[in-house]
Amino acid sequence: MKRATALRFAISTCVCLCSWYLYAQQPVRGYDWKLPDERLLVESKWRYTYTLHAPSNTIIHRADRQYDYYLYFRFDYSYQQYLNGKLTLGNWSLDGRTLYYSFQNVEKFTVAQLTSNKLILEFNPPNGKGAFQYHFIRVNSDEAPFPRPANELPEVIVEALKPSKQSSSEPRKGLFSWLRRKEPRAKPHKDLVEINIELIGGGYYGGIDPVVKDYIRIKSDGRLIQEFQSLNGGLYINKKNIPREELEQFIEWVAKQGFFKMEKMYDCTDPLCFQRKAQKPVPIPLRLSITYGNVRKVVTIAIWGEDDRKIRYVDYPVELDAIIDAIQRMAHRLEEPLVRK
Repeated sequence: MKRATALRFAISTCVCLCSWYLYAQQPVRGYDWKLPDERLLVESKWRYTYTLHAPSNTIIHRADRQYDYYLYFRFDYSYQQYLNGKLTLGNWSLDGRTLYYSFQNVEKFTVAQLTSNKLILEFNPPNGKGAFQYHFIRVNSDEAPFPRPANELPEVIVEALKPSKQSSSEPRKGLFSWLRRKEPRAKPHKDLVEINIELIGGGYYGGIDPVVKDYIRIKSDGRLIQEFQSLNGGLYINKKNIPREELEQFIEWVAKQGFFKMEKMYDCTDPLCFQRKAQKPVPIPLRLSITYGNVRKVVTIAIWGEDDRKIRYVDYPVELDAIIDAIQRMAHRLEEPLVRK
């Protein structure tokens, strides 16, 4: 019995290490500029807070006394979920950005964001009415309703200190430093390298309520301003703050995607594309401008993405779609409400 148990543990450990290696080798694709860190899910407990309809930035459901939901991802790739007093079990796995776990007849979700204290899972329904994002916050065992076996060791966060070389408030860096990471101190504003990001246009002008303005700008201090205006709906202004460290990581990722080496203009090269320019709904060119220090790049796409017939008219690098998507996701985070003018 002991040999069989030891063998199963060895096989499980090998599988985990192989899975982690394969995960680390996967390329970045869409959503964010880095794939979610699986280690942030292992032995983590989460409480559901609200559901957001991403395209409209509207909260459609909140957790309350009638809806109490917790989620626990265990180290052995099993999970426990607690919904209104009922506990159910299952198995989970993470493949790149796809999280496989079953809830409410949905078998997989997209990890839109994962940090040490926030989890956002996204589901795109087959009816095509836009993505729904389920927001969770991390909780400790005392706040979660999951039963703990009598033989389970208490949770411990390792934080060794060396008083002779470090102050008592600074944790020692090491193997377990990812368990509790302090936020880096913000640099003085005068020392910051200039960052300016502007995303303008894209899409098509037409339909019942045509869009006349769609503009996102992110400044060096992390201030994001989004202005969205439709012919009948009026002007909406969305403002929020993006951490400077996140902006620098984004710029580094953008450079790796080859953005600063791309062409200035991606335009039509065939008759079908030129014909589409004159048809309704009329395509609106998209312009993306990114400045970092003394380096500035402006890229324009004559017809961005696909139209309602799922035709892609302009041949441009697919990395541009990922960059544009990442900027839009920063703007769509629910931190400050939209203000109607």
